[in-house]
Amino acid sequence: MASKKITIQYLDDSIPRLEYIGGKSDWVDLSAAETVTLRKGEFKLIHLGVAMKLPEGYEAHLAPRSSTFKNFKILQTNSVGVVDSSYCGKGDWWKMPVYATEDTTIEKGSRIAQFRIMEIQPTLEFEEGELADKDRGGFGSTGVK
Repeated sequence: MASKKITIQYLDDSIPRLEYIGGKSDWVDLSAAETVTLRKGEFKLIHLGVAMKLPEGYEAHLAPRSSTFKNFKILQTNSVGVVDSSYCGKGDWWKMPVYATEDTTIEKGSRIAQFRIMEIQPTLEFEEGELADKDRGGFGSTGVK
């Protein structure tokens, strides 16, 4: 697969420079751009210190790192953030919307998020009709084991 170029604007020189570590992960880590202290039940948009111009025809998926909840007791409130290529202005800073499940402090530079880019889906055509296939049972119907 050919590499794609992403133009990155950093908030300041203290923000860790992004790097893709081939063979280790397909995702790129993002860090908190400020120290944030949250009380249990508090919501905050945590600044990630970057704004980006994605390649045309691509979007980014932003998710917490697997250790984020264990280390900081925060949940990303929108589950997965989707950033399309139109979000590329000078002030379009990436932020992570979080909810604190306990009192916590996230130190500046803590790796709390990760992203990857993917091609946007093809244009879809929707056709109204009645489905004739057999029901599978609905969400959550395949069992727990």
